[in-house]
Amino acid sequence: MKYYKINLLLLFLGLSSAYGQNVAIDSSYANSHYKQRLDFFRQMPNQKKEIVFLGNSITEGGKWQELVPLKHVINRGISGDVTYGVIARLDEVLASKPAKIFLLIGVNDMKRGIPNEIIAANYLRIIKIVQSQSPRTKLFMQSVLPVNQAMLPASYAQVTNEKINDLNNRLKLLCDTYKLKYIDLHPAFENAQGEMRKELTLDGLHLRSASYILWADYLRKIHAI
Repeated sequence: MKYYKINLLLLFLGLSSAYGQNVAIDSSYANSHYKQRLDFFRQMPNQKKEIVFLGNSITEGGKWQELVPLKHVINRGISGDVTYGVIARLDEVLASKPAKIFLLIGVNDMKRGIPNEIIAANYLRIIKIVQSQSPRTKLFMQSVLPVNQAMLPASYAQVTNEKINDLNNRLKLLCDTYKLKYIDLHPAFENAQGEMRKELTLDGLHLRSASYILWADYLRKIHAI
């Protein structure tokens, strides 16, 4: 458990908020699945010009090697992961000096009630680590996907499209500041009301297997892969 003074972080990020109190943060990440996946990653050989898909269960569920064939694509998704877990394992991701990283993380932080200010601050830490340790790596910041709130399990009660849109706006600001590519995935997945289309999701958040084809096609459409 960590404690943050929210208003100091906001000043650092150039943002504004009514927060001004100490906030308790659940920053844990090293569960059994995380450890098992990371052990597997560390034993896999590095390749040249890797294209890394980095994130939580939404990333882990993608068959990226099949979706993006003929390239050195690797899946570095870990179900349940949060921004703290990504920060802790960036050394493994950056060991190969990858050509590209496609990052999508944050919804599990939001599920825990972590304020968007803190999530954005952790994104900033990720950006600085990547730029410091592997400056030639192209970091693509993918928007947190919309959810279909009527379908969400009760455990995701704190995840709303309003919060997701706010977080994505903060990520856009970081990308503008640090000259990174921001990828808005919402056009590929949302309905007219701005929610995840029902036919694309299992539970309002996680994607059906075929939905990843839309994701990969969208990345090709914008010439990211």
